[in-house]
Amino acid sequence: MTAAERDAGTGNEALNGAEVLLRVLDEEGVEVIFGYPGGAVLPIYDALFRQDRIRHILVRHEQAAVHAAEAYARSTGKVGVVLVTSGPGATNAVTGLMDALMDSIPLVCLSGQVPTKLIGNDAFQEADTTGITRPATKHNYLVREPGALAQTVREAFEVARSGRPGPVLVDLPKDITVGKAPLTKPALSRLRRLSHQGGPDAEAIARTVEAIKTAKRPLFYTGGGIINSGPEASELLRRLARKTGFPVTSTLMGLGAFPSPDPQFLGMLGMHGSVEANMATHGCDLLIALGSRFDDRVTGRVDAFSPNSFKVHADIDPSQIDKIVPVDVRIEGDVRDTLEALLEAWGDTPAPDLSTWWNQIASWRSVDGFGFTQDMTPSAIIRPQHAVRRLYELAKETGRDTFVSTEVGQHQMWAAQHFQFDRPNRWLTSGGLGTMGYGLPAAVGAQVAHPDALVIDIAGEASTLMNIQELGTIAQYRLPVKIFILNNHYMGMVRQWQELLHGSRYSQSYSEALPDFVKLAEAFHATGMRATHVGELDDVIRRMLAHDGPVVADICVAEGENCYPMIPSGAAHNQMLLGPDQDSEAAGLTEEGKMLV
Repeated sequence: MTAAERDAGTGNEALNGAEVLLRVLDEEGVEVIFGYPGGAVLPIYDALFRQDRIRHILVRHEQAAVHAAEAYARSTGKVGVVLVTSGPGATNAVTGLMDALMDSIPLVCLSGQVPTKLIGNDAFQEADTTGITRPATKHNYLVREPGALAQTVREAFEVARSGRPGPVLVDLPKDITVGKAPLTKPALSRLRRLSHQGGPDAEAIARTVEAIKTAKRPLFYTGGGIINSGPEASELLRRLARKTGFPVTSTLMGLGAFPSPDPQFLGMLGMHGSVEANMATHGCDLLIALGSRFDDRVTGRVDAFSPNSFKVHADIDPSQIDKIVPVDVRIEGDVRDTLEALLEAWGDTPAPDLSTWWNQIASWRSVDGFGFTQDMTPSAIIRPQHAVRRLYELAKETGRDTFVSTEVGQHQMWAAQHFQFDRPNRWLTSGGLGTMGYGLPAAVGAQVAHPDALVIDIAGEASTLMNIQELGTIAQYRLPVKIFILNNHYMGMVRQWQELLHGSRYSQSYSEALPDFVKLAEAFHATGMRATHVGELDDVIRRMLAHDGPVVADICVAEGENCYPMIPSGAAHNQMLLGPDQDSEAAGLTEEGKMLV
């Protein structure tokens, strides 16, 4: 269809609902859909077949479609789009939708539904999709009238990307997509009519600036909201940190907003965060939370979280402010606007003298909570931290734009600790929901969005098997994804908790029947590689990075390695569990916090 033919339509043009849907997706700038066909959505797939504007990526499971769309959205700043059929197609997507909701990822999921006259009759592949997905989405819709189709889809995109981003589902009965539907003109949505315009509260900004001027032990606590606000927000954060001289820490989802190698960056805070980040959080007198939500993996014991600090919370979602941790100053609005306002109010004020505070931070840094000792004898077993660090160092040598996805578990934490990011949107992981099986389809989404980039899934063998079928998607679209498996034969984080908290009773955490990942890779038309000892590691990584196709690298690592530091459940930030080589005295832990193994 030519552009003239596309644009000739009015509300009276003879289009069916599926064609109207694709016209609206085109209007919204959609270039890629991740999906899986089925009876209820065949009219949409037929319309897709008859156009060439929107690309469709055929995944092998609907959960994977959503994870791929999440990574596409997070790595590009666009809204990800998913297409699934009714019944099991929609229910298979629920995990991904919940994942996107928890991590504030903008998605529109288009789900097929049985014809409207059959809804409620237990028809074949019928499910109450809007009911099932209501708690897993920011909003959802059931389109019952052809005339409502175009505007509903437009509004879905607006809801997905506005305010705090999130997933939106549009349920499409088959008679709506088969029958004639008008291509109505865009109308002012309810969202725009009700939206509040304006920047952050001037008084709140003034109080925050005054607190910045008088603080002796300050800290910026940053989160995924800065990533979601766009690259400009990350740049503003860097400028504000430079002007104030404040240290910066980040949640798991905020990594990359501030450069990891920068001296002002203390690393990630929380359960497996750095000693310096956690101790600074505990000991600061001013905590400014920017685009973060005080997740339990960050706060630990809430009543002991940053106990002596004046707290400022800036967030686009007012419902998150004072929800978990009471604060002294509320700043509602987009964190980008908040950072602009803080910079303007700060002006040319000289940075305060924080030398005493930085000296204290330096003493905590000297503990080297992420430190480890790798035996470099060629036959020595590979420690997983060393594998991730070498992957980072050798990937950096390539000079390529690199995106890293992860599964969930120990390897995820080691990746966050040892793979450094100096730009936003390059770190793709499941934070709030902690979804095993996220990383492989996420790598698909990132590679589709950035075909010339280096995309690496840092994985565990257990999580990899959750969505292993997506190797078929990688093969079909010739995506040069690199899957870097830290294979310790265990569900590592489960095993770690069982060791430390359940008397080393390893109940159902050991995988006794793993596949040969090299042969499995070859079965899916990829290249398989394996490193079993330190002497083989660098060669495998170099060959993997140089290969122009998909690679599965099976990196056999120490089975009993634990991830440190660790704040046990119910403990405060100064009660970290440190590794056997770390010095709790140097860290300044309290008596009850000296928990060594």
